[in-house]
Amino acid sequence: MKRASREPLVDWQQVHDSDFRVPAEVALSDLTEELTIMLGDPDPGRRDETAYPTLAAWVSRGVYDDLLPGLGDGMVAGLASGLGEVGTDSVFRRSFSALVLAECIARDNARPLVLGGKVLQWGDALATWVLREQDLRGHVAGKGWAHAVAHGADALAALASSPHLARPELTVVLDVVADRLLAPVDAVWAHGEADRLVGTTLAVLRRGQVPLTVLEPWVNRVAADAGPSVEARSANAQAFLRGLYLQLAIGSRPPSVRADLMLVLVGVLRSTNPGFQHPH
Repeated sequence: MKRASREPLVDWQQVHDSDFRVPAEVALSDLTEELTIMLGDPDPGRRDETAYPTLAAWVSRGVYDDLLPGLGDGMVAGLASGLGEVGTDSVFRRSFSALVLAECIARDNARPLVLGGKVLQWGDALATWVLREQDLRGHVAGKGWAHAVAHGADALAALASSPHLARPELTVVLDVVADRLLAPVDAVWAHGEADRLVGTTLAVLRRGQVPLTVLEPWVNRVAADAGPSVEARSANAQAFLRGLYLQLAIGSRPPSVRADLMLVLVGVLRSTNPGFQHPH
C-alpha cells in the first residue's frame, strides 16, 4: 500500500549532513522507494544533491550488499521510464538510474555479490538504453544536469571493469560507444559527453583483452564520420578521437596498446584534419 501523504519519510537534509547515516526508524525498503522516486525529481537539490549521493554512499558502504540484485533491477526499470520522450522531465529518472546502476556494478566489481548472468542482463539493458535515448540535453536551465550520454558512458565504464565481461562483451561495449557517437543528433555535445565516452573506452582498453586487430577498424569506423561536415555527429566523433588521443598521451594507467593505438589515432586525425597539415 502506498503512503497517502507526500511528506518525506525522513529529513533527508539531516541524512546528508550526518554523512549519509542510514535512518534506523524507517525500513530500508521504504527509504529506497522514496529515494528512487527522487531520482526523477526535476529539483536538482532532491535528485542530484540528495537521492543520488545517498544511494551511492549506501551502495559503496555495503548497505545493500544482500539486496544488490534487486536494487540493480530497480534501476534497470528506471532506464525505461518515459524512454523516447524528448524535452520532458522523465530523462532525469533514466539518467540518474544509470548512475546508481553504475554504483551497483562497481560494488560487485570490488566485492563479488551478483551472479555474472545478472550483471550481463544489466549490461544489455544499459546498452539498449544508451542507444535508444533521445533526450540528449546536458544541463537543463533551472533543473540541473540531465546528461544522459555522460551518465550512460560512466555506467558503461563501470560495466567494462566487471570481471564478468570478457573479450566478446568488451567488444560490444566499444560498439555501443561507436554507435552512440555515430547516431544522428540535433546539436554538438557541449558538456563533456565525448570525453566521458573516452573514459568508457579506456576502461575497456585497460582490461587488456581487446587486441589492436579489433581496435584499429573500430577507430576507422568512428573516423569515417569525423571529417569536415555540417552534421553535429561529425563534430562529436572528432571530439572523441581527439580526446582519446589526449588521454592516451597524458593520462595515468596507460593500457598496453597505448603506443600502437596512438599511431592509429595520429593517422586518422591527420586524414580528418587536412587543413592543419597545409596551413595558409
